[in-house]
Amino acid sequence: MDIVDRGVERAEIQATRTWSQQSKDRQSLRSQRSQRSVASSSSASSTTTDQDVMQRFPTASAGTLGRVRTHPVEDYRTETHRLQHIQTVGASVKSRSETRPLPEFGGGKPFPPLLPEREEYVVEFDGKDDPLHPQNWPFKRKLIIGAILAFTCLCSTFTSSIFSASTITVAAVFGVGVEVATLSTSLYVLGYAFGPLIWGPFSELQGRRLPILVGMFGFSIFCFGCATGKDLQTVLICRFFTGMFGSCPLAVVAAVFSDMFDNQQRGPAIVIFSSMVFMGPMLGPFIGGFINTSYLGWRWNVYLPGIMGSAALILNVFFLKESYPPVVLVGKAAELRRRTKNWGIHAKQEEVEVDFRELITKNFSRPIRLLITEPIILAITIYMSFIYGLLYLFLTAYPLVFQGVHHFRPGVSGLPFFGMVVGIFIVAGYIIFTSRQYNKKLEANGGIPIPEWRLPPVIVGGVLFAIGLFWFGWSGYKQSVHWIVPTLSGLFTGFGLLAIFIQCFNYIIDSYLML
Repeated sequence: MDIVDRGVERAEIQATRTWSQQSKDRQSLRSQRSQRSVASSSSASSTTTDQDVMQRFPTASAGTLGRVRTHPVEDYRTETHRLQHIQTVGASVKSRSETRPLPEFGGGKPFPPLLPEREEYVVEFDGKDDPLHPQNWPFKRKLIIGAILAFTCLCSTFTSSIFSASTITVAAVFGVGVEVATLSTSLYVLGYAFGPLIWGPFSELQGRRLPILVGMFGFSIFCFGCATGKDLQTVLICRFFTGMFGSCPLAVVAAVFSDMFDNQQRGPAIVIFSSMVFMGPMLGPFIGGFINTSYLGWRWNVYLPGIMGSAALILNVFFLKESYPPVVLVGKAAELRRRTKNWGIHAKQEEVEVDFRELITKNFSRPIRLLITEPIILAITIYMSFIYGLLYLFLTAYPLVFQGVHHFRPGVSGLPFFGMVVGIFIVAGYIIFTSRQYNKKLEANGGIPIPEWRLPPVIVGGVLFAIGLFWFGWSGYKQSVHWIVPTLSGLFTGFGLLAIFIQCFNYIIDSYLML
C-alpha cells in the first residue's frame, strides 16, 4: 500500500506541476499554427513546399487537441512509458558528449538551421482511444496474437523437458555416463538464464516482434542441428543455444501482453502465458517417453520441437504485429515523413542513441541492484525460484516413483503429470473467474491498482502446494500404495504452482507500475 501511495503521489505532484505550463504552451502552439495556416492560404506562390504539404495533410482540430491530453497522472504515466527504454538501451542524445569534430555536410552546402521547437515535430498517440495504440486493437486481433504467442511459449518450455526422456538412450549411444548425458537438459536451462540478458534490451530497442522472430528462427535451427548431431559435443552445444534462443518468448511475450492489455484484461492474459510456461515441461516427459521407445528413436525428441518452432515462426511472421508503443510511434513517424515530405517529424525513440557499454553495464548490474535494494524483488525472486526449481525436480521425481516403484514403462510413467495439468486448468479458471471481482475493485479505485489485491490466491496456492508436496512424498515411496494416490497430489501442486507464479508476477507489475 505504501509503495503505491507514494508512487501515485509522486505522479500527481510531478504531473500537476507541469500541467498549467503545458496548457499555456499548447494554447500558444495552436495560435502559431493558426497564424501559419492563414499566411499559407493567402500566399500566391505556385511552388509546393514541405509546409504546404503539411497544411494540406489532415491535422488535429482544436477539439481533438483538447481531447488528446487527459488527466495529469495519466499523461505522466504515458510519458514515463514512452521513455522507459532509455533506462535499458542507452541514453538520450543530450547526455552523450562527442569529442570528434563534425564531418562536412557535403556538396559545399552549409549546415541547415536547427528545427524550431523540436517537440512540435514529435509524434504522439492521438489521445487515449487512438486505434494505433496496442491496447485499443480489436479484441479479435488480440486473441489471435495471444493464442499464437501462447503456442510459441509452449514450444520453448515443452522442449526443455521432452529430451529428458532420452537421457539414458543418449548416454548409451555416445558411450558416456548418465550424469554427462543429463547435461543436455542442464545446458538448455543454462541457455534460459543467459538469453533474457539479450532479448530484454533487444525488445525495448527494436520492439517486440523482431526479437521473437529472430529467437524462434534460431530455436528451430539449433533444434534441427541437435537432431542431426553426430557426436555428443554437437548435441550439447546445440541444446545450449536452443535454450538461449528459446528463452526469447519467456522474456518478451509477457511484455507483449502488458502492451496489449490494460489492468482489467492483464490478469487473464498472464494466466494464458503462465499456463503455457508450466504446461510445457509437464507434457514433454510422456510424449518424449513414447517417442523414445518407438521406431522413431531419440532424435525425434528434438525434430518434433524443431517442427513446432518452425510452425510458430511462420505464424508469428504473418500474424504478429508490433506492440511496443515507442516503436509503434516510430512507424507512425516514418509514414508521416513519407506522406508529408517533412523530414523533421520523428518519434522520441529515434532521439535515443545506443551506448553499448552503458547497455551492458545497466543490464548486467540492474538485476543485482534490484535484488540488493528492493526487498519485494528479493523475496518474490527467492520464492518463485524455489517453486520453479521444484517443477523441474518433479521431472526426476516422477520417473523415480512411477518407473522405479510402480514399474511403469517410460512413456506411461509420464502420464501422471496430467494430475498437475488438471490442477493448472483449475487454477486458470479460478483466476479468470475472480478477475471480475478484481475489475470491480479496480474501477471503484479510479483505475489505480493496489498490488496487495493480487495476493489472496498466492496464499491459497502456497498452502495447497505444500499439501501436495507432503502428499506426494508420503504416498510415493511404497508400492503397496496405489499409483493413483501420488498422481492425485498433482492437483494440489499444479494449482499451487500456477497460482503462485501468476499472482506474484502480477504483484510485481502492479507494485512498480506507478514508480
